[in-house]
Amino acid sequence: MDLLVSALAQGALYAPMALGVFIAFRILNTPDLTIDGSFVFGMTVSAFVAIQGLPWLALLAGIAAGAAAGSVTGLLQTKLRINPILSGILTMTALYTVNYAVLGGQSNLYLQRMAPNELGIEVPAPSATVYKLLAFGDSREISDLALTAAVVLLCAAGLAVFFKTRPGIAIRATGDNEEMVRSSSINADGTRIAGIMLANALVALSGALVCQQQRYADLGSGSGMLVVGLASVIIGQALLGKRGVTAGLVSAVVGSLLYRIILQVAYRIDMPTYTVKLLSAAIVTVALVLPLIREKGGVWLRKTGRGGDRGRDGDGARDARTAAKGGAR
Repeated sequence: MDLLVSALAQGALYAPMALGVFIAFRILNTPDLTIDGSFVFGMTVSAFVAIQGLPWLALLAGIAAGAAAGSVTGLLQTKLRINPILSGILTMTALYTVNYAVLGGQSNLYLQRMAPNELGIEVPAPSATVYKLLAFGDSREISDLALTAAVVLLCAAGLAVFFKTRPGIAIRATGDNEEMVRSSSINADGTRIAGIMLANALVALSGALVCQQQRYADLGSGSGMLVVGLASVIIGQALLGKRGVTAGLVSAVVGSLLYRIILQVAYRIDMPTYTVKLLSAAIVTVALVLPLIREKGGVWLRKTGRGGDRGRDGDGARDARTAAKGGAR
C-alpha cells in the first residue's frame, strides 16, 4: 500500500506536465522541446516566491513563468519562422541561464529562510508550502496525494471545458489543419502561441508542485522531463486509445500514474537509479511499438480467419449453385 501511495503521489505531481505534453504534441502537433527548461523555470520561480512566505502565489508565479517561456518559443516559431524543434532548443538553452540567475548563481535552492529563534538569533527555518499549510492526518504522502490530485482534477476538468469553447476549438483546429484555419480568417499564429503557452504553463505548474513537495529547487531537475511526459501520454493512449480530447486528457493523467507505478516496481527489484532514463526510453519504445504489434496481430488474425471463412464460403457457394441448378431443372 505504501508503494502504491508513493507511486500515485509522484504520478500526480507530474500529471500536469503530461497534460502539457499532450497539448503540444497531440493537439498542436508541435515537437516542443521547451519542456525541459520550462519545468525547471516553474520550479525555480516558485522556490524564489515561496521563500518570501507566499506559497500560493508561488504556484501562480510558476505558471506565469512557464507561459512566458512558451510565448518565446511560440514567437520564434510564428514570427521569426524558426523550425519548431530549433525554437524549443533555443528557448530551453536560454532558460538554463535564466534559471541559474533565479537561483542566485547556485545549482539548487532549499525552501528555507532566516527567522529569529527563541533567543532572537537569526537561524534557517523551513519556508511555508501549500503542502505544509493544508497537511492533514498522520501520513504525509496521503495528504500530499490528496492535494495534488485535487489540483490535477481541476486542471483536467478546466482543460476539457476549455477545449470545447471557441478559443479551444481554434487551438485544436490549428493543430489539425493550420491552412484551413488561416483560410477561415482566424489568427493561426495567435492560436499556436496560445497553445504553446498553455502547454508550458502546465509543465511549469508541475515543476512548482514538485518544488514545494520536495522543498527545494534543483537546476538539473528538468533533464529527461520530455521523455517522462511522452511516456505518460503514450502509455495512456496505448491503453485507452484515441477517443477525443477529453479522453486524451484523461489518458495522459492515467499514463503519468502508471509510469510512476512502473518505476516504483523497478526500484523494488533493486534497479540502480542511473538506469531510470534507460528504463524510461524502453517504456516509450514499447508503448510506441504496441500499435504496430496490434496491427500485425490483427492482420495475422484476419488472414487466418479469411482462410477458414474462404472454405466455408466455398462450400456455401457450391450448395447455392447446386440448389439453383435444381430449381432451374
